[in-house]
Amino acid sequence: QVQLVESGGGLVQAGGSLRLSCAASGRTFSRNIMGWFRQAPGKEREFVATISRYGNSADYADSVKGRFTISRDNAKNTVYLQMNDLKPEDTAVYYCAAVQATGWAIQREIYQYDFWGQGTQVTVSS
Repeated sequence: QVQLVESGGGLVQAGGSLRLSCAASGRTFSRNIMGWFRQAPGKEREFVATISRYGNSADYADSVKGRFTISRDNAKNTVYLQMNDLKPEDTAVYYCAAVQATGWAIQREIYQYDFWGQGTQVTVSS
């Protein structure tokens, strides 16, 4: 069982930056692929970014590529999402998620994730 707690959301103007953090409980953090997803009002939850167990692989949604960076610190049981050049269309509740895996895999599919945080709101004003 992995418990995830997101933080770092808030209100920011377009062009600004935020860094989200997701702290995980337990001793098995490094066994998990981590992902960030987001859900805007009236829309389905969508993939944002994923990172492999030891951070050597990552992937991003096209809409955030070049602006967002996912990273992790296994010693701190934490995954981060650095968000730069934010746009109003980035407004959403952001969730981190975890799924156990082996090797260097990453995972874009929302339905593959087993554990989810409660979400943190990001609002970007124009």
